[in-house]
Amino acid sequence: MHAVPAKPAAAASTPESRSAAALALSHQPTFDEGTARRIREAALSYSDIAVRGGWPMIPADAKFAPGVQGPHDDLLRKRLIITEDLAADKSAGPYDDVLAEALKRFQARHGLAATGAMTPRTLAALNVSVHKRVQQLEASLERIANMDFKFGERYVVVNLPATYAEAIENDTVVRRYRVIVGKTEKPSPTLTAEITSVNLNPTWTVPSSISKTEISAHMRKDPGYLARMHMEVLGANDAPIDPHSVDWSGSRTPNFTVRQQSGAWNALGAVKIDMPNPYSVYMHDTNQRNLFADDYRFDSHGCSRVDNVRDLAAWLLKDQPKWTRAEIDRVIAGGAREDVHLTRKIPVAWIYLTGWMTSDQTVQFRNDIYDQDAQLLEATAEEAAFFNQAGSHPLTAHLAR
Repeated sequence: MHAVPAKPAAAASTPESRSAAALALSHQPTFDEGTARRIREAALSYSDIAVRGGWPMIPADAKFAPGVQGPHDDLLRKRLIITEDLAADKSAGPYDDVLAEALKRFQARHGLAATGAMTPRTLAALNVSVHKRVQQLEASLERIANMDFKFGERYVVVNLPATYAEAIENDTVVRRYRVIVGKTEKPSPTLTAEITSVNLNPTWTVPSSISKTEISAHMRKDPGYLARMHMEVLGANDAPIDPHSVDWSGSRTPNFTVRQQSGAWNALGAVKIDMPNPYSVYMHDTNQRNLFADDYRFDSHGCSRVDNVRDLAAWLLKDQPKWTRAEIDRVIAGGAREDVHLTRKIPVAWIYLTGWMTSDQTVQFRNDIYDQDAQLLEATAEEAAFFNQAGSHPLTAHLAR
């Protein structure tokens, strides 16, 4: 069903080495021209597991200790054999290195720290039913089938549930980065667009929704907040406005703009990647890089913060010899804003796949963090009631192809 992924790299502490560690897991793109076909194959495979009775549940109080024969070791082996994380001939004995390696493979496929130790999150993932996994694959297939994306020789993909961005070249992931995407109450959108420019030392024009709520709340408590955050209030034609003359009650939509100056304090960090789209979101650096070390990376207002974003900027600009990583660093160090337009626009897709299969036959799952699978499947169930009367349903047709 899926190949054994490469052994995860050791933990790393710098942005560059963290990105390299993530890259070492797999060079297989999450999203390419064969993704829909492979998801369909995975859905059929998992449906077959369901027909054969699925897999056993591991008790919540089960204990596993290396070298010690436990009462639930064989149950765990059976569970991992069914999804081919463990070879079928490894069916007895205590919790050993072979079983730990199988658990690592399972953890890697589910976006968990590949430690080989049974953790609460690992146990929860093991006990997700096969029917739920089939639903994830079906929902992911439905989304891919409805996407219109022009794959290029080079393109960028952000899979929101996985919180990773991939820079793909000649069907191979050459860069992979941790990203921070929208909170559950402010989810990042799915979209397709083109990357048009890289902004060095950007200013940040605060969205009016944030000005009305968060900025206004800060100013009501602390009138010096804007000055401390290097922000200015601008009116028509960018004319400066005295912050003390503004009604910060938050009861109306602001008729002014709040802009944060470039610098170490800027929420966008030192790099912004422009990708014009109807949602006005983009990819950018951050002045809170410590957040990339978190496993849970759903903490933005909808944009995508990118770990080691200067490396991504250099890759985007690789066709423009002047813009080496060293030159990017030099301009950023100088402090002046500079907008660098790409000579060739790079396609970018923000996707929402909670289940997929890469070209090496590895089936991957992630949590439905925005609860969008349930919403989509509820909608398609209503459609199914109609289409079943006519004898056909679009999702059935996808799976049958």
